[in-house]
Amino acid sequence: MMSVIVEAGDSPVILGQPHGGTFVPPELLLRLNQHGKGLGDTDWHITRLYDGLLPGATTVKAEFHRYVIDANRDPGGNSLYPGQNTTSLCPTTDFDGEAIWIDGQQPSGDEIEERRQKYHAPYHEALATEIERVKAIHGYAILYDCHSIRSNIPFLFENTLPVFNIGTNDGKTCSGEIEKTVIDVCANAIGLKHVVNGRFKGGWTTRHYGQPEQSVHAIQMELAQRAYMDEQTPWGYRADLAENLRPHLSDMLSRLSALKL
Repeated sequence: MMSVIVEAGDSPVILGQPHGGTFVPPELLLRLNQHGKGLGDTDWHITRLYDGLLPGATTVKAEFHRYVIDANRDPGGNSLYPGQNTTSLCPTTDFDGEAIWIDGQQPSGDEIEERRQKYHAPYHEALATEIERVKAIHGYAILYDCHSIRSNIPFLFENTLPVFNIGTNDGKTCSGEIEKTVIDVCANAIGLKHVVNGRFKGGWTTRHYGQPEQSVHAIQMELAQRAYMDEQTPWGYRADLAENLRPHLSDMLSRLSALKL
């Protein structure tokens, strides 16, 4: 089983997909409790949602599930949102604060480091390699990190999320032109609300790679899952909803790809 899949393209845009994978090694699956085995915090159908929206885009996908290790967390274990509820590098709870491992089967410090080397590091090695390759072609690279999450999770945030949650770490991870391009598309998406640097300001990936002064720009898009799927098991893809969302995402990515930075 490959832990990372790379589809290399010639656009300046790179699509990162750290949370769409559902692979859990059999020996770890045995240690998850029944709640954890449901893999409820997956960015369900994220690859299908973005498939074909930008011909020539590079895609870097983690095949392993975030319960194995979260590819969008600081490998040193530091919290991205100090003082707020969140999940860790190797989560012990889900987004609702419920335990996911059988009691006594939570990963040890040594095991977390082993998982980091086996899964987290290869994902970021692949992503860094593609960023450098794309930058060598265009003189710059735009990392667009693809995420989705349930609309209502009281443990993590109050109220209902807007559909588009744009994260640039308060404008630090990309040029203003890139941020404005994404905002403009969202603002014109009738019936679909957006917020910039609200509850989700960009995860470790966005903050780590987003270095505009080095011509590497990063932006995170956290989508409310109600816009394209059912938000309860069996987490079905809703083509009827997705057909309304996908044109806006396509417009967004096309505009980003056409920028001359």
